Amino acid sequence: MCELMGMSANVPTDICFSFTGLMQRGGGNGPHADGWGITFYVGKGARSFHDPQPSIDSHVAQLVQQHSIKSHVVISHIRQANMGQVSVENTHPFQRELWGRHWTFAHNGQVHGYQQLSLQNYLPVGSTDSEHLFCWLLGELRCAFPKPPSDPWTTRLFLQQRMDYLHALGVSNMLLSDGEHLYCYCSTKLSWITRRAPFGEACLKDADMQVDFGTQTTPDDIVTVVATDPLTDNEQWQVMLPGSLLVLRDGKVI
Repeated sequence: MCELMGMSANVPTDICFSFTGLMQRGGGNGPHADGWGITFYVGKGARSFHDPQPSIDSHVAQLVQQHSIKSHVVISHIRQANMGQVSVENTHPFQRELWGRHWTFAHNGQVHGYQQLSLQNYLPVGSTDSEHLFCWLLGELRCAFPKPPSDPWTTRLFLQQRMDYLHALGVSNMLLSDGEHLYCYCSTKLSWITRRAPFGEACLKDADMQVDFGTQTTPDDIVTVVATDPLTDNEQWQVMLPGSLLVLRDGKVI
């Protein structure tokens, strides 16, 4: 299985600490050695990095780890391939345009019979079931709502229904974002933590690294990190229930 990581924050925030922990699992402390990717939202734009090499050995991953790219929303993925060859086009996260915004998607799991999901507005570039699911999901949104709903709750309920349907077909842990909201769907395994004042020290599980967030934040900062498995071992992460959808905006659960 692959692993997911996402972040939502109310101020531009870098994810170097959490990404350092995740990249260890990409061929180092974990078997997810078939590529990795990460997308940072910057204003209305999205900056993405993809590499089919294991993140533990990737010079691009080291650049991302060392370079403080600040963002309100981040989605990252490390891959253990079970469908589709190891290649850049099969590396998550995937992106498409909807309602004049960049939408980003990453998936952990495997869905049987995904070919039966008819595609209308979007087609996959690669050969993974994950990208097919994304094209189907976004196509469903576009057909149901040619224009964005005025009430964000409408989008949330629609996505819950469609993600529940995918969950019934197989393992479908998903992260999805339009750059404003971060939708986190748990099919089997997903955890999250919100950090806010008073900030404390965090220690990575997969690397000898600690950080005192109290020295790097302001009292108004709110940051929520989502991951397949908790990235730190001295903090209390919330474990999501299968079939639940967590929606984040500006670091807060909405």
